[in-house]
Amino acid sequence: MTDRPTASSFWLAVATLWWRELVGFYRHTSRVVGALGTPVVFWLLIGSGIGSSFRLGDTSGQMNYLEYFFPGTVVLILLFTSVFTMMSVIEDRREGFLRSVLVAPIPRSSLVLGKTLGGATLALLQGLVFVFLAPAAGIPLGLTEFIYAAGALFLVALALAGLGFLLAWRLDSVQGFHAVTTLVLLPLWLLSGALFPASGASPWIRWLMMLNPLTYAVALVRRAFYLDLAPVPSGEPSLTVALAVTIGFALATILAAFWAAETPTEGDWG
Repeated sequence: MTDRPTASSFWLAVATLWWRELVGFYRHTSRVVGALGTPVVFWLLIGSGIGSSFRLGDTSGQMNYLEYFFPGTVVLILLFTSVFTMMSVIEDRREGFLRSVLVAPIPRSSLVLGKTLGGATLALLQGLVFVFLAPAAGIPLGLTEFIYAAGALFLVALALAGLGFLLAWRLDSVQGFHAVTTLVLLPLWLLSGALFPASGASPWIRWLMMLNPLTYAVALVRRAFYLDLAPVPSGEPSLTVALAVTIGFALATILAAFWAAETPTEGDWG
């Protein structure tokens, strides 16, 4: 007899932790409202305020600012939801649940996969709710575009959930987690092409945007809405490049989360 985990126990642990993330998130109404409501307010207020002065090169007559800002707002919803969800890592450590999982006869990778898949699923569900408002922004939303958008959103959500887990694993307080994520993730979003196109930015800002993985995530979501590519701002990454970089970003964050979970720390034990 051995205590080596089987494939069935591994996936049972993943599914259990995945479901726990979903139930735990929706039990906190404030988190749901904050993750979905704040980006919607941003979209309406910023979009309405900047819209009259927005110009987008040779496509300015085809796309208004609410339409341009829409994909970036969807990515912001994914970011907010992933951040709020991964706070459960810190809460589980404080309440002792994390210790119970770590001493169980299952690999730590099941903990990472369960939580990140749970966070990605929650972010996808929140994002899809907002996607249904696409026609209000002037974006025609057919079944094909919706399916492509759902796939793009899940990929971006998985990358952000992995990054959120990685940050939460190394921190021991919710306050510190909020401070770090605000310092790191919001600048990434601001320099992602969500608020303004790279073509109108100064050279050093354009370089930062080119190095920013969220730039390609926003471009991927925008490309999913416009399969014919016609209204997409010039200078944005192509669909192939955006997809490749986003896949690489997701793999990097998930693998880094696996590595972090396998590295013993005092915080593992509460």
